[in-house]
Amino acid sequence: MTPAEAPPAPPAPPETITDAVLARAGDPRLGLVAGEVRLTHADVVARAAQRAAWLRAGRPDGPFHVALMLDNVPEFVFWLEAAALAGAVVVGANPTHRGDELVRDLTHTQCQFLVTDSTYLPLVAGTSIGDALGTVTSDNPRVLVLDTAAAQRELDAHAGAQPDEVADTSVTPESLGYLLFTSGTSGAPKACLCSQGRLARIGAIVAQMYALTPEDVCYLSMPLFHSNALMAGWGPALMAGSAFALPSSGRFSASGFLPDVRAAGATYFNYVGKPLSYILATPERPDDADNPLRRAFGNEGSADDVARFAERFGLAVTDSYGSTEGGATVQRTPDTPPGALGRAPEGTVVLDATTGEECPPARFDERGRLLNAEEAIGELVSKSGGAGFEGYWHNDDAERARVREGWYWTGDLAYRDDAGFFYFAGRDHDWMRVDGENFASAPIERILQRHPDVVLAAVYAVPDPVVGDQVMAALQLRPGVDALDAGELADFLAAQKDLGTKWAPRFVRMTPALPVTATNKVLKRGLRAERWTCADPMLWRPANGEAYRLLDADEARTLEEAVGDRPI
Repeated sequence: MTPAEAPPAPPAPPETITDAVLARAGDPRLGLVAGEVRLTHADVVARAAQRAAWLRAGRPDGPFHVALMLDNVPEFVFWLEAAALAGAVVVGANPTHRGDELVRDLTHTQCQFLVTDSTYLPLVAGTSIGDALGTVTSDNPRVLVLDTAAAQRELDAHAGAQPDEVADTSVTPESLGYLLFTSGTSGAPKACLCSQGRLARIGAIVAQMYALTPEDVCYLSMPLFHSNALMAGWGPALMAGSAFALPSSGRFSASGFLPDVRAAGATYFNYVGKPLSYILATPERPDDADNPLRRAFGNEGSADDVARFAERFGLAVTDSYGSTEGGATVQRTPDTPPGALGRAPEGTVVLDATTGEECPPARFDERGRLLNAEEAIGELVSKSGGAGFEGYWHNDDAERARVREGWYWTGDLAYRDDAGFFYFAGRDHDWMRVDGENFASAPIERILQRHPDVVLAAVYAVPDPVVGDQVMAALQLRPGVDALDAGELADFLAAQKDLGTKWAPRFVRMTPALPVTATNKVLKRGLRAERWTCADPMLWRPANGEAYRLLDADEARTLEEAVGDRPI
């Protein structure tokens, strides 16, 4: 084939989400599936234009910020596209937050509009959400309660609005498009800035990586207010022209996952946190691999879960490291060893946070145990300054903590082997010191989750009555299992050849459900605060070398008295 006969290069992807939405206007192909609802892309954009017209008609002066507090229902998709058309900024309101925390989120981000429903309105009803929105009531003209007749009348007034007429022509790739809160597992959530151009670029890259096309159906069960859902799910589907599939219940459900996937014909899904663990805990069936899924993309899945999930459900699963801020990434490669995250771009290092010096490579013994945790574990840092990090909304202190001397500090602990593979070691608060030895929680969690009755493990430090820390583990057990046998647990730990000599938990709390964020990240703050004062059964070893046995109420009180008010 001569150059003159070569096929034309494919068109460049849209540079903004606004343009990506406009590209779907008039598209007759399948655009959205949710239970019995099936809409074309053209239908979705038409509904988005109607809502964009409502936003523009009621917009006051000031930041054009729209809080969306909904489950993963069709309306959430309509409003994501509406905000992009109108040039508004989506504030991802987390309905699992409560009270002052939720009010603070919406006030801090200066929301002008709140779009919600009767389920979530009571969370903020009667509270003042800043000067722009005022007090939240059902008759506030900038609070739209979607499942009411009043809201329907408001939207009906803008029926027939045309996408190209309501689209904000001043939108550029640099235009702020989203305020996305961090998970808040270690402190108050921060609102990360995300421009339209950044989301469009990420969406296009992911769509290309996983060869998404208009024939694909992308299952979006992760909360749409979170960065993972937008950057690994909705954004790539929009950029590729793929259909959006939403969970029939509006939320992630382990038992509902496969029925939803089959009903929608989903070929791709994204995840963050522990959904793979939850789905794997459902009863295995001989036809599990009989489903339309071909690939999945996410982060924070364990290596064991990724392998088991791919085999059981017959698809390719790619797990990587990333953050809401976008400052650093690590990608798993085919040669990534078990337990490792993968490789990272040039300039990604592990640094001693005190000295700023690079940590030496990790050393392992013949059983795979980390020998030099104290010197090898440090903070994961990108010397590129976090090219994808666009800052936080009105939070200079947090920005300075992230970018120091031109380097982006993730706040995550990691170590790297001599082949250049990175391993996750936990958050910066997951460091513990036991009998004079420092180590991190994540390697212990990975080991505990190998136990066949453990769905999810959280490891954290609790005070030692004398000095330093003791290791505590909270284990979410699979359905039908109320507790682990003390002797069997001891045998299991003894058989784990890579378990460090100080790593075995002194306290093991067993529970049917761990407290998690909406994106299935364990809230360790609460677990650390409760320590031994909980109703869950707990095994403990009163002293090194002793057998595990149940901790009783008198022993728990004695421990509390011994540690007193030592900080958590």
